[in-house]
Amino acid sequence: MIEVKNLTKAYGNFVAVKDVSFKAESGSILGFLGPNGAGKTTTMRIITGYMPATAGTVLIDGLDIFSQSLEARRKIGYLPENPPLYPDMRVEAYLRFVAKLRDVPRAKIESALDHVLEVCGLTDMAHRICGQLSKGYRQRVGLAQALIHDPPVLVLDEPTIGLDPRQIHEIRGLIHHLAGNRTVVLSTHILPEVSQICDKVVIIADGRVVLEEYLKKLPAGTSLEDIFLTAITKEHHEDGATAEEKLEEVGAGHT
Repeated sequence: MIEVKNLTKAYGNFVAVKDVSFKAESGSILGFLGPNGAGKTTTMRIITGYMPATAGTVLIDGLDIFSQSLEARRKIGYLPENPPLYPDMRVEAYLRFVAKLRDVPRAKIESALDHVLEVCGLTDMAHRICGQLSKGYRQRVGLAQALIHDPPVLVLDEPTIGLDPRQIHEIRGLIHHLAGNRTVVLSTHILPEVSQICDKVVIIADGRVVLEEYLKKLPAGTSLEDIFLTAITKEHHEDGATAEEKLEEVGAGHT
């Protein structure tokens, strides 16, 4: 489980994340939605221990990501928006390297490697050079490196961005398959992504959480798009911006 409490991140006078709180239950897929610039990636980096917070706490299976950083990060598999691949390495060698970094026991590395290659559909690509793979396969390798140590928590930042429709369908199916007993946080601004594979949605706008709800509890007959636009428009009204300005920002977030 992931529990985020009163998370704040400031850069000088600019506050990128403002008192953010939400929970992702074990075995669920949480969609973390928001327009571009809303604070999604900053929040993901803090949750995964890649960036410190100005205030607040994050618990990963009960472990504090700040005071128990090493133990907490061992429980996390993280796929950033741009997969952290070494373009000159072969897929197999790269994943072995990540397994060692993730403290996978030497005796279990080969079985862990075989497992993620199969699960992520990479068996036939094991000897290919990372830099020569298509974007879709690079995303699969990114997922494989996040899974190599079999973490109970997966954090995925824009995992389908830049993919074609077939690749998007494949990656969504893979994420859904990977959930099982894991907790998955899927950060995206693509609404169908959340509608199709998530159990719960958290919407963030201007660094604040404006909605946290299970999809099955959303009003019947109301689309996620309507709920999204209403939530973020309300946030801008409270900040003194007009609805037109908010809708222009949402439109920019979908380009």
